[in-house]
Amino acid sequence: MAMLAWNDRLSVNIKEIDDQHKKLVAMLNNLHDAMKTGKADSVLMGIVDEMKKYAASHFSLEEKHMKTHAYPEFAKHKAEHDKFVAKVLQVEQDCKSGKCAMSMDILNFLSTWLLEHIKGTDKKYGPYLNERGVK
Repeated sequence: MAMLAWNDRLSVNIKEIDDQHKKLVAMLNNLHDAMKTGKADSVLMGIVDEMKKYAASHFSLEEKHMKTHAYPEFAKHKAEHDKFVAKVLQVEQDCKSGKCAMSMDILNFLSTWLLEHIKGTDKKYGPYLNERGVK
């Protein structure tokens, strides 16, 4: 059973962004499944790499839309993105140097960030961008 299921409460009503958020939900569920089967160590670096790629492409898309449409909370939103990237890079560095955090810490970070960021921060730009034709 998935740790987190996608639902309409997570939607920002922008298809491309919702699709990318679904990928983050899948990463979270993949790590959770690996933990349940005792395989977290073997998938952790792959998840970290996926998170880096996700951050680069997803945040770029969100930020492009926000800049294009002069979203008033852009700076605050970008700061949250920057914190996520810094955390992912720290986890990667820790793993490479043999001090990898417990996969449960990463799972908690991902799930908390996902829910708080999407439900709190991303939900704010959805209507703003929708009104400007971004669907």
